[in-house]
Amino acid sequence: MDIRSAQKLAWDNKLDKGFNTTDTPLEFGLLNAEVGEAFTAWRKRLPDFGEELADVFLYLAALAEMNGIDLQGEVQRKLDKNIKRVYERDAHGVPIRVSDA
Repeated sequence: MDIRSAQKLAWDNKLDKGFNTTDTPLEFGLLNAEVGEAFTAWRKRLPDFGEELADVFLYLAALAEMNGIDLQGEVQRKLDKNIKRVYERDAHGVPIRVSDA
C-alpha cells in the first residue's frame, strides 16, 4: 500500500465512524497523544508498539487529508531534499548540516 492510499483509507474511516474531520488543533492534540502512547509502548517494551506507531501514522495521514496535503508527495520531496544534504561531525561528534547540495 502506498501513502496516498493509506491517507484515503484513514480519512474514509474517520468519515465512516463520525470522527473529527474539521478541527485541526484537536487533531494535532490527538496525534500528540498517539505519539505519547507509542513512546510508552516502546519504553515499556510492550507488544503493541508497532500498532501504536501505526496509529501515529494514521492520525498524521488523516491530518494531512483534513488540510489538503498530499502526504506521499511531501514525503518524497522531503526524502529527495534530505538525501542531497551534506553533514559533517563537529568536535563533539554531532552531525552538523554544512550544505543542502
